[in-house]
Amino acid sequence: MIKPHGSNELNALYVSDSTERVALITEANTLPSIDIDSTAAANAVMLGSGYFNPLTGFMNLADCLSVSESMTLTSGLFWPTPVANRVASATSLRVGQKVALKDPNVEGNPAIAIMVINSIDEASDAQIKTMASQIFGSTDTDHPGVATFTKAGKVFIGGDIQVLNYSYFKSDFPDTFRTASQIRDQITANNWETIVAFQTRNPMHLAHEELCRIAMQRLNADGCVIHMLLGQLKPGDIPADVRDACIRTMADVYFPVNSVMVTGYGFDMLYAGPREAVLHAIFRQNMGATHLIVGRDHAGVGDYYGAFDAQTIFDTIPEGTLEIEIFNADHTAWSKKLNRVVMMREAPDHAKDDFVLLSGTKVREMLSSGIAPPPEFSRPEVSQILIEHYQIQQ
Repeated sequence: MIKPHGSNELNALYVSDSTERVALITEANTLPSIDIDSTAAANAVMLGSGYFNPLTGFMNLADCLSVSESMTLTSGLFWPTPVANRVASATSLRVGQKVALKDPNVEGNPAIAIMVINSIDEASDAQIKTMASQIFGSTDTDHPGVATFTKAGKVFIGGDIQVLNYSYFKSDFPDTFRTASQIRDQITANNWETIVAFQTRNPMHLAHEELCRIAMQRLNADGCVIHMLLGQLKPGDIPADVRDACIRTMADVYFPVNSVMVTGYGFDMLYAGPREAVLHAIFRQNMGATHLIVGRDHAGVGDYYGAFDAQTIFDTIPEGTLEIEIFNADHTAWSKKLNRVVMMREAPDHAKDDFVLLSGTKVREMLSSGIAPPPEFSRPEVSQILIEHYQIQQ
């Protein structure tokens, strides 16, 4: 199986030994605590579940500055975005101290992890702005990722962690949330060798479904892992439980048995476009996928990125940095001429009117009115789930 990023074995930071974990939970109740934000809590989940291999905790400011500028830590390890625990003030904290990190997303704010503080650094406004520009390609606070990044605390608390739980992800999505280790184990059990990963933060329409098939056929893949983000999104995005229902229904009805794994991971969307695409590749290498589908405007938002910036960034990465390979995909749509879904660049004789194309706004209007998009755009079973969601919102 493909090796994890940066190591021969996966180093998940969740404390799997139940006796040790119970003891640490008891200890956490006696320790000084830090109220962390949702981004840091999601980072802890990703560290605990092995997707952030080989990191051992939260980066210090020097490493955050380094990965923002050059996509490498000060140690030389390749990494595309900061993994930080940022707070507004740390006057009561000291280096060497052991603290409990309190989860803001679970009632009662239980400790999600125990951390040994290795560094406490305050970033300047200029450093925050520079990092935002390097990570997101913008400092415009209308960009949801930039807004979240610039509003977070300026004090960076670095250090190794031991993860005590997976926040709300395991309880809210028991059939979907999977750690990188669990997916690796399932891939082994399935005897899959070539595995395509598909990243999604949206329900999958027919074009997405067919894109997975196209990639599987061309790569002669044994299976596809549909890997959905289960964390925080920007306002207006489809909630994770609704997306989960849509994707599971689509996979159950339209894919052969044992050809697709529907899974999810606990992370808050960055909307960092190209940088996040590279981060997505690391996630998927760590979970055992050999290929990641990167499509048009992957992990993008608005008009902040070029249509294929998330593909071309991989051309800038030194050869051998990542073992996972990228399947570069174009926008897919139903061809009226060919009576099937195609990648649009592979139909040069087509005009725009030869495709079934609907804007997101138009689709939302239809669903809100109880009207299913045409079957060339969306499976009827998926449309019905979305219609019910939008009607509840009204």
